[in-house]
Amino acid sequence: MKKQEKKPAKELESFGKKLVVDIDKGRNPTIEFSLRTLSNVVYDTKTKTLGLGEKQQQRTFFNVGHAKKFMQTLEVAKISKTLLDVQKHASLRDVFYMAKRTISQSNINIVDDQVESDKAIEDLELITDCSREQLNINANKMGSVAGNVVIEDSGDTINWARLGSGGWSIPSNVEEIEFKSVKAKYIIYMEKQAVWERLHEDKFWEKQNCLIVTSQGQTTRGIRRLLQRLYEEYKLPIYVLADFDGWGFYIYSVLKFGSISLAHMSEELAIPSAKFLGITADDAINYDLKKHFIKLKDVDYSRLKQIADYDWFKKNKEWQRQFKMMKEFGAKLEIQALSSKGITFISDKYLPEKIKKQELLD
Repeated sequence: MKKQEKKPAKELESFGKKLVVDIDKGRNPTIEFSLRTLSNVVYDTKTKTLGLGEKQQQRTFFNVGHAKKFMQTLEVAKISKTLLDVQKHASLRDVFYMAKRTISQSNINIVDDQVESDKAIEDLELITDCSREQLNINANKMGSVAGNVVIEDSGDTINWARLGSGGWSIPSNVEEIEFKSVKAKYIIYMEKQAVWERLHEDKFWEKQNCLIVTSQGQTTRGIRRLLQRLYEEYKLPIYVLADFDGWGFYIYSVLKFGSISLAHMSEELAIPSAKFLGITADDAINYDLKKHFIKLKDVDYSRLKQIADYDWFKKNKEWQRQFKMMKEFGAKLEIQALSSKGITFISDKYLPEKIKKQELLD
């Protein structure tokens, strides 16, 4: 059963009833779900996405090492059920404050830090097989999009081509958005807001009949899901524009294959057909950008080695060539280095030419 067909309230009720059965039968209340660690993350060569393996973990109430996390999981489950019952949504920060209280007759808090409630929510996703968005828990908005698309969102009709300099702010939960009209040949996702603003001001999306999307660094779940929906429902190619460094490569990797920490969500978030548009080692040579190199530090070399050893990059000759060239350069390169060629160079020449020639990395 696909996650979008699940009924979150029913899944939470089922979760609670299993624990009640344990209690009624005098058993130690037990929660069992997939182990969410790197050792249980598997790369599926057929689907080209990350997923969780078969290893399971148990969390029991009468176990000193498990008791607090057990309680935290039940607390966020209760909060989610309340949100679903009253048809309201809460942010991750809201849930933290709703859960943060001292246990009666003790000086122990249910949660002391938001990291604890966030992890409990991720565990609840595995337990219920429902995303946190389906559980009515959302993250902050951290992305923008512009292009010839008309949507209906919560009863409002919104045209992404007519929202001024800021574009449409992408919400955490995009499941209920209805696409009324989509006119575009492809989508460019970029890691940097400043680059998006350059393309938006140049009306790149209008001239090239495409959509431009950004976040502020790592791609949010809302953006990844929006991109996946546009690809699956309208078959729009996804091109990723990121820095020529280990972190830019990782952003592309997460969007294409899924992330290690959210391997259980790859079915709803990964886009195996996504392609890397730039910046590349070849761009540094072809556009004479070496003078703008930034010297690699030890942390950069470590990150590059980690990326190069990923199963999904290890046997890819083109990507290994990029990694090798970066090490030979001893340097990385930012997208904004293209501005040295002219303020609109990226819009007028770089992107149109690379896309026309399909100079992309898979």
